[in-house]
Amino acid sequence: MMRLALVGISVLLAACDMLSPGDGARRAAAAQPFPQADRPVAPIVSTRWSSEEARDRVHEADDIMDRAGIRPGMTVADIGAGEGYYTVRLAARVGAEGRVLAEDIMPEVIEALSRRITREKWDNVSVKLGAPEDPRLPENSFDRIMMVHMYHEIAEPYAFLWHLSPALKKDGELIVVDADRPTDQHGTPPRLLACELAAMGFRMEELIPKPTAGGYFARFRRIAARPDPATIIPCALNDR
Repeated sequence: MMRLALVGISVLLAACDMLSPGDGARRAAAAQPFPQADRPVAPIVSTRWSSEEARDRVHEADDIMDRAGIRPGMTVADIGAGEGYYTVRLAARVGAEGRVLAEDIMPEVIEALSRRITREKWDNVSVKLGAPEDPRLPENSFDRIMMVHMYHEIAEPYAFLWHLSPALKKDGELIVVDADRPTDQHGTPPRLLACELAAMGFRMEELIPKPTAGGYFARFRRIAARPDPATIIPCALNDR
């Protein structure tokens, strides 16, 4: 009996180890007022979606930046910046009068990206360490916030979007690029994306296929104030 009890305890501990970052006691204090997402969260398996050379061959960044209306002089946040594929191309597009803030939640990624920014002399770029529940962006600062191939990795989408929302300027836009597949397969179904952002006061203005970017392009505007966290209703299974 004692051996069976020990086996049972071992199984329970193993199950606890497999909890996602958004589960129960492991949730950050800043996330606890918000509901958890009713969906899986993809693990971060790489800091890049594809090689920069392969992406440039199909003009991915230029195409996405054109569709997003990125112009000289703008201020843009690159969320989940990784190795900086979009960061440096955004910096070139907005020019010396513009600014780019590159954010990621992994300290080692931020350190490597900082070295790249310094080495390549991108004087209009800053880097910032965020958190899974809060990108820690300055308020009323950005014409565009870019989230490219990373939304499915957000462990606390309601907390994250709630904290992100004030960072947009009045006429700013949130741009999401992702694959149309389940979140545990490193994508986000557009219906689920629209539902989760609608809960935070965003409206989808445009959704178009972008096979050269590995999925689709979605553009959102903020049309309502942030809700009280206690009133947020998570998107249900049939919203996927």
